[in-house]
Amino acid sequence: VQLQASGGGLVQAGGSLRLSCAASGRTFTAYGMGWFRQAPGKEREFVAGISASGRSTYDADSEKGRFTISRDNVKNTVYLQMNSLKPEDTAVYYCAAYFGSTAVFPRSVSSMDLWGKGTQVTVSS
Repeated sequence: VQLQASGGGLVQAGGSLRLSCAASGRTFTAYGMGWFRQAPGKEREFVAGISASGRSTYDADSEKGRFTISRDNVKNTVYLQMNSLKPEDTAVYYCAAYFGSTAVFPRSVSSMDLWGKGTQVTVSS
């Protein structure tokens, strides 16, 4: 499986961005997908996750109501819609795949089976 993230960029506070992560090489509906981020000097942290079927989604408390994860199992792509962005959302955003279950998505970095290269999101004040 290969994961390719895109959609990052520079945006003003209050703006929106949509990140995409295209997957290839394995049946997309067989694994959960998620987004994590890492700011300079900080540990990588969970942002959002979605089960293989898309029926279950998981959000970090700090982003609840602002970020929405979704997936298109025809296009083999997972999205992260980010609204009302804040300067503290500035980070490199990574998509990740979880092969352990089709029903749930864990929030821990160490549980992920595969990572894509990150995409930089910078929010100016």
